[in-house]
Amino acid sequence: MNQPPKEKNKNWKKRFLILLLINGLILVGLALYLYSPIPKKELDIASEQYETEQSSNFVVRTTKQNLNNLVNAYLDKLLANTDHDYSIHLDEDVQLFGELPLFSSTVPLLIHFEPIVQDNGDLVLKQKSISVGQLQLPNRKIMQYVEKHLPTPEWVVINPRDEEVYVKVTDMDIKSNFKVAVEQFDVEANQIAFNIEVPYKTLGIDVLEEVEPSEEK
Repeated sequence: MNQPPKEKNKNWKKRFLILLLINGLILVGLALYLYSPIPKKELDIASEQYETEQSSNFVVRTTKQNLNNLVNAYLDKLLANTDHDYSIHLDEDVQLFGELPLFSSTVPLLIHFEPIVQDNGDLVLKQKSISVGQLQLPNRKIMQYVEKHLPTPEWVVINPRDEEVYVKVTDMDIKSNFKVAVEQFDVEANQIAFNIEVPYKTLGIDVLEEVEPSEEK
């Protein structure tokens, strides 16, 4: 038996009001969730992390070609206005090309190194082979000549006894005050990466020091 028109209209209005009420409750719930303040505990944790950390670290990956360009641009500046000339080339290993003075002339120099990353982020270049023109000299003796005649920055130490060059990457003096460490140095696979530490103060960010509460009197 069909309902009267008035009864149908009344039921339709009731369903509409119920649906409208449900939608309203859902919208109010979403608004409360989205705009509710962050709990104080979470704010305290974020604040403590910012106060205790002084810098951020980034891993930067590059290629042999990019590093070749950078290293030799640095060497050009280092050797400017001098009579010295040498360069670094990254291929399947690390190669040093240069000239050593001998009497009133010079002889060509070529040294092959194997790069070994140290735990502290420095780099050791272990000598693999060495040649100085047609001269037949012990490797240690040639390394002594290299140490004496080739100018190097303070953070590069030539060790003739162990036939290696210690590159103190972590001691490099960088104007930006960034701290650099070697993360990976596989020249054969062309996988080279550095860890860059960026102090907040370098970016003009004052880090809040954690202040201990004063003792109650």
